[in-house]
Formats: sequence, C-alpha cells, structure tokens
Amino acid sequence: MKLAILETGRPPGDLVHRFGDYPAMFGRLLGPGFEVESFDVQAGHVPEPQAHAAYLLTGSPAGVYDPLPWIEPLLEFIRAADRAKMVGICFGHQVMAQALGGHVEKSEKGWGTGLHRYRVDRVEPWMDSVAEIAEPASHQDQVVLQPPNTGITLSSDFTPYAGLAWTDRPAISFQFHPEFTPEFAKALIAERHDRVSDPAGAIASLGAPNDSERVGGWIRRFLEA
Repeated sequence: MKLAILETGRPPGDLVHRFGDYPAMFGRLLGPGFEVESFDVQAGHVPEPQAHAAYLLTGSPAGVYDPLPWIEPLLEFIRAADRAKMVGICFGHQVMAQALGGHVEKSEKGWGTGLHRYRVDRVEPWMDSVAEIAEPASHQDQVVLQPPNTGITLSSDFTPYAGLAWTDRPAISFQFHPEFTPEFAKALIAERHDRVSDPAGAIASLGAPNDSERVGGWIRRFLEA
C-alpha cells in the first residue's frame, strides 16, 4: 500500500543519526507492506490533496499557531484531502484538529513527557477492545476544543482529547507517540532536560511496558481497511 508521510519536523541534535528520522520510525512501527513517500513540509513540499490514498502527519517542534510559512498551506491541504485516509500524530493530531474546526493552545498544564496512560472511550472497528493503553508522550500544546464530526477514542485527565476519529471523513489522530521506542523517548527528554518538568521521573516511567505494538496495529488496520 502507498503511504505519503508528511514530515513536519525532525529529531533534534544528533538523535536523527542515532535513531533515524520520523518516517523511518513509522516504517518500523507499521511493518512491511507499505510503499512510503516522504514530503518535507517545513521546506514547502506538500503533495496535491488527492495524489495519494493515505497520508500520515508526523510530530514537530512547531505549534499550529506559529507564524511559519508552511503552516497555512498544511491547514489548507488537510481541509482539501477529505477523501484520503489520514493519520495524525502529536503535531499531526493538533494540526488536523485546528484545520477542521477545533482549537489548539500551549497548555497551562505544561509539558507531558514520559509514559502516559489513556482511557479507551470509544472502540472503533480498527481497534481491539481494551480498557487502557500506555504510550510515550512529548508535548506542551494540546487540543482544547474538540473538532466537529469527531468521536473521542482516547483520553486522560492530562489530555482529554488524546485520540480522535472523524465521522465525516476517513481520519484518525493521536496526541502521543506510538512510533517512539523507549530509548528514543528517553533520549528526547534528555535533549529537553532543562524545559520539561521532572525529567528523571519521566525517563524512569518509560521502563514500564507500553502499547506501541497494539497502536501500530490499529493504524495499520485503519490504513488497510
């Protein structure tokens, strides 16, 4: 299956050399059977909305409200690509919500890092039935207004809109990072040590089991359905 990955950011420092870029991480998460084409959105490379059957939007250090020249074209792309399957992760989750009627802000709660636990509020056909999942998180911005035509699939007290599924288009999104290995998530926290709250506790939390394999299966089933 062909999958276009819209790369909206890259790992900081030397992490890209140690762990690979985000398209490579998603390739490992989803497994074989995908023909991936990457687009450097920050460089102004956005595909035609109907050029691909499926799109995945990655995380980014940017905020959807930042006055960057590539943000508005990306918002317009999301609105126009209404027939293609779309998956958003972290910034991708936020920018999809912002483009489609929701609202994103820098949260007063501060940084969410380490392993977070999320309630499963709504089971979609591409999900299996489970009460809770645990996944790496790394974000300060949050969706604060739910977009219309969405159901909340996952939530937590820290992140009320952790997972969304659209009802009027084939689109899903998650605030957390299923593509992060614990090793990468720990290295990312170390890179941002002076900015995140309780970095030692966040790093320690990543030693517990996570559900990235399960969520990777969810995304794969959504894309293949």
